[in-house]
Amino acid sequence: MTNPLYDNLFLSHAKNTKPFLYLSDGKILTYKDFITSSSKIANTLNRLDLKSGDRLAIQVEKSPDMLTVYAACAQAGIIFLPLNTAYTVNEILYFIEDSGARIFICDENISEEISKKTSHLNIKIETLNANGTGSLIDLALASSEIFDPIERNENDLAALLYTSGTTGKSKGAMLTQSNLLSNGQTLMNEWHFTEEDILLHALPLFHTHGLFVATNVVLAAGASMVFLPKFDVEAIINNLPNSTTMMGVPTFYTRLLDDSRFTKALVSHMRLFISGSAPLLSETHIQFEKRTGHRILERYGMTETNMNTSNPYSGERRAGTVGFPLPGVEIKITNGCTQQLVEQGSIGQIEVRGANVFKGYWNMPDKTKAELRDDGFFITGDLGKFDEDGYLHIVGRDKDLIISGGYNIYPKELEMFLDEQECVLESAVIGVPHPDFGETPLALIVPKESKKPDLKKIMENIQKEIAKFKHPRELVLIENLPRNTMGKVQKNLLREKFKATFLNKHD
Repeated sequence: MTNPLYDNLFLSHAKNTKPFLYLSDGKILTYKDFITSSSKIANTLNRLDLKSGDRLAIQVEKSPDMLTVYAACAQAGIIFLPLNTAYTVNEILYFIEDSGARIFICDENISEEISKKTSHLNIKIETLNANGTGSLIDLALASSEIFDPIERNENDLAALLYTSGTTGKSKGAMLTQSNLLSNGQTLMNEWHFTEEDILLHALPLFHTHGLFVATNVVLAAGASMVFLPKFDVEAIINNLPNSTTMMGVPTFYTRLLDDSRFTKALVSHMRLFISGSAPLLSETHIQFEKRTGHRILERYGMTETNMNTSNPYSGERRAGTVGFPLPGVEIKITNGCTQQLVEQGSIGQIEVRGANVFKGYWNMPDKTKAELRDDGFFITGDLGKFDEDGYLHIVGRDKDLIISGGYNIYPKELEMFLDEQECVLESAVIGVPHPDFGETPLALIVPKESKKPDLKKIMENIQKEIAKFKHPRELVLIENLPRNTMGKVQKNLLREKFKATFLNKHD
C-alpha cells in the first residue's frame, strides 16, 4: 500500500528524533513526536467519519497543530483546504459550500457563528486554537497513535487552494500528490537543502509559499525550522543566529534593512535568503547585498503551479528577473491572440507545463478548459519575456496591461523607471478611463520617508526617456500601496479608488 506524499515527506521521519520545529516559547517538537501527533489526528478524522477524498477546510492561526492536521490529511487521503485568516465568516461560507467540505476547523471564537450559518449543510465544526487547545485536540488525546496510511496515487488530489478572487469568484486550484511532492523535491535539490539546514519560518501557512514551498522543502530534506507565529523584526533578528536559511516576501527584507541591528556580522553564517510572492525592487537587492554580502535569490510561482522558476543557487542571481525554469518545468512565451510563440526578447503571455501544474479548478470545467490547454500548458495570466541569457522577466499581469489608443503599455516598465527616480520609494501604474484613448496610465508614487519627490522633474525625465504613448497623464503621491497578506500590490483596489476621481478631474 502506497501513499507517495505521506510516505516521502512524513512517514520517512517516523523514527527521527531530531528537532523538526523550534517554537517561539522555547519548546522543541521532534519529527517523531510530530508524526505521532499526526497519526492521532488522522484517527480522530476517521472517528469523525471523514473518508479518503473528503475535503477538510481549516482557518486557524499559524501553529504546529495546523501542520499536524496537514500531515494527518496526507496520511488519511483527505484533501487539505487552508483558508486565509483574514477571511470573514461570510467569505468562509463560500469556500465551505463550493468545496463541499465535510469538516471545518476554526478558532473557537467563531465556531458558534459558523455553526449557525452552516446548519443547513452536512458539515462538522471542530475547534483548534493557537495555544494548542480545542475540541479537535481533545478528541485526538483519546485517539490511537497507530494509523495505517490510506492508499493514494500521485494523481489523487492532496489539496485545494483558492485563488484571491480579485476579478470574480475565487477558484479552487486542485493540487495533486505529484504536484506537491515533485515541487518540494525539486526545490530541495535546486536550493541545496540538507538535514543540516534550519529554516527561519515567519510566513503564513494558508498560502503555498509558507506551506507547500517552505514546509515541504524542509520535510523533503529532513531539515528543521525556527517556527515563528508571524513576521516580527525583533523575533527575526533574535533567531537569525540560530538559522541557516530564510524564505520571505519583499516586505520582510525591507523591514530588516530599516533596522540598524541587521548587519553583515549578524548573517555571516547564513547560507541563503529567498524571496517570492511579490516582485523585489532592484533597490532592495542592491541594499541587501551591500549591507549583508548576500544576494537574495528570487523565484516565481503561483497557486496553480507552486514554483516554476528560480534564480540559480550557483551563478548570477539577476535583480529584476525570476531566473530559469526549474528542472522538469517548461515555459513558453506566446501571443495571447494567436497562441504562437513570440520572438526572443518579446513580451507575451507566460505558459507553464510540468509535474508542478495543477489538475484544474474545482467545479469549474469551463474555466479549467479556458486556462489549461489540452497539451498540458497552463496560461498563467502573467506577462513576461526571456532575455538573451535565458532569464525570465515578469512584466505584469495580463489584466494589468494598459491598452491606450491601441498601444500596449506594460506597467512594470514605467514602474521600474519611476522607482529609480530621486526620493521615490516605490510606485504602481494603473490604467484609468480616458474619453479618447479608452484608458491611459496613471502613476501612483510612494515617497521615501520624510522626502518629497519633484514630480515636475520626474515627468520631464519620463518625457526624455520613454515613448510618448506610454507617458502617464498624471503623477500622484500616495502614502502607501495596498497589499495582500503576501505583499502583492492590489491594483484592483487602486483602479477602483482612482477610476472615479480621475474621471471627475478630466471630464
